[in-house]
Amino acid sequence: MNFTRWSARLPGTQRRAAARDDRSSVPPARAEYAQPEAGPRPPDGDTHAGTGHDPRDDARGTAPRPGGPALEDLSAQDILGQLPALVALVYGPDHRIAYVNDAYTAAFGPRPVGAAAAEAMPELHELSLLPLMDQVLRSGTPRTVKSRKVRSGNSYTVTCTPVHRGGEGDGEDGRGGPGKQHRTDKRARGRGRGKGGEDGVLVYAADVTDHAEAAERLRTSERRHRETAVTLQRSLLPQELEQPDDLRIAATYQPGGTDAAVGGDWYDVITLGAGRTALVIGDVMGRGVRAAAVMGQLRTAVRAYARLDLPPHEVLQLLDGLAAEIDASQIATCAYAVHDPNEGRLVYSSAGHLPILVCHEDGTVHRAEDPTGPPLGTGGWIHTSGTIGLPPGSTAVLYTDGLVERRSEDIDEGVAALERALSGAKGSPQVVCDRLIRSLGVTAEHDDDVAVLVVQHPARTGADAELFHNASLDLLGGIEAAPRARAFATGVLTSWRFPVELCDLGVLAAGELVANSLKHGTPPMRLGLRRTDRRLIIEVTDGDDHLPRRRRADPADEAGRGISIVATIASSWGSRRTPGGGKAVWCEFALPR
Repeated sequence: MNFTRWSARLPGTQRRAAARDDRSSVPPARAEYAQPEAGPRPPDGDTHAGTGHDPRDDARGTAPRPGGPALEDLSAQDILGQLPALVALVYGPDHRIAYVNDAYTAAFGPRPVGAAAAEAMPELHELSLLPLMDQVLRSGTPRTVKSRKVRSGNSYTVTCTPVHRGGEGDGEDGRGGPGKQHRTDKRARGRGRGKGGEDGVLVYAADVTDHAEAAERLRTSERRHRETAVTLQRSLLPQELEQPDDLRIAATYQPGGTDAAVGGDWYDVITLGAGRTALVIGDVMGRGVRAAAVMGQLRTAVRAYARLDLPPHEVLQLLDGLAAEIDASQIATCAYAVHDPNEGRLVYSSAGHLPILVCHEDGTVHRAEDPTGPPLGTGGWIHTSGTIGLPPGSTAVLYTDGLVERRSEDIDEGVAALERALSGAKGSPQVVCDRLIRSLGVTAEHDDDVAVLVVQHPARTGADAELFHNASLDLLGGIEAAPRARAFATGVLTSWRFPVELCDLGVLAAGELVANSLKHGTPPMRLGLRRTDRRLIIEVTDGDDHLPRRRRADPADEAGRGISIVATIASSWGSRRTPGGGKAVWCEFALPR
């Protein structure tokens, strides 16, 4: 086999070969002044006598460099043998071995010339190259595979290139000298020329073990970083959702796929007392551990502000200033809503977050509109609160943008798709969560975090409804309203069939709250009693917005013990300002199981 002809297929040699074949070409400028020595012209292939130098090489611009031979004096075997990359040459449909270089032999051992590659080169099976070589041989198109690993642990990037093995009829000599045209067109390859003219495949494999190991270390580091962020994210989310008496709640958090960094989505449910519940959903616009850490700080702050029992817009106003202090470079969105079972609605405020959706019992879906302010951390905005109905039998959904945002469509289309999915979603809150996730096409490889909070206000009937009652009394007149309030509380608690001890405690607490309101509050005043399946709630409202506080009364004081008595006998107590002005003071008693 003539290896010189193979060298014509190596990158960078074609132009030189073409220059040698063109006898009429103008010599390069560097040879214009070369003076051939006097004497008879030596025959082709001979060097100049006594010098070992052919003047024609100067004319062709291929004079040998000092200390090394010219390229045309080297065969393809000489060139390929010195390459550090692995090179193998096979021919025919059986891929019979024609040549392997020293690097290939050092990596996989010697290979017998003429043997079929499928039998003599098991490494090709490990690299899954045999089908690829068949494809290259048929199509005449090079193919490359990246970073394939063999049993030894080394990784290789392999390129398979189609080549033509010259034979009789090609008009070439043993060296492929000038004037010998090498035919590689498809007609020549298609002719039957026997073994000497079969097409072949040049296999070039570069050892990329170091690169592959570095890439694997990088992937391992990224995977550990992501696992750390996911662990932090999940640890900062509620481990168990609070379950209010009047609502049924479920939530789902799904981190993005392995190619997506963990974001800062979060949700929370906070019981505020007196049967009221705060619902929170938020999203830190960042990725990784930092976003999860910022999310944890915001969630903690929301819980602290919620304990103040402030209106939703005031909670977001406080949170806006805190977000800027935590990290001004990371913006967050948040929606905060409060449910009051006595009002049958959600009072909410939004800082750049997507609208809350409410599906009524008949399947109609309403979208909470304004007010919506800018995201948290931007500053300079006065947030306001709005309302949306949540009557018995309805379902509210709070969610982050990962559920509805797609790169190929407008986000309003995603919200509309969520409305359609919510309209037909029935069942428990967790079932609704799962159905919404599936309906919106969220999979384990989703490119963004997803948080969904589903809140149902069940319509109770039958025996279940008997466990939920409300009663109220307007407090008219002066101090004579106190005995009327105690009589009213006694009659209501007795009709609800509470134990005698609980009735006595309830009447005492109602009397103290009413007396405190009569002394320090202003009309209108109202006493409200509410029972659920788990607690008794007593609440007094009046028109004065000064909140009471618990204080220690001296032994000689004739007043100042009312709130202390209530705090002692009740499970919990609190106060808040009401939206229209005034305040509400409440206490709760846990019912015996």
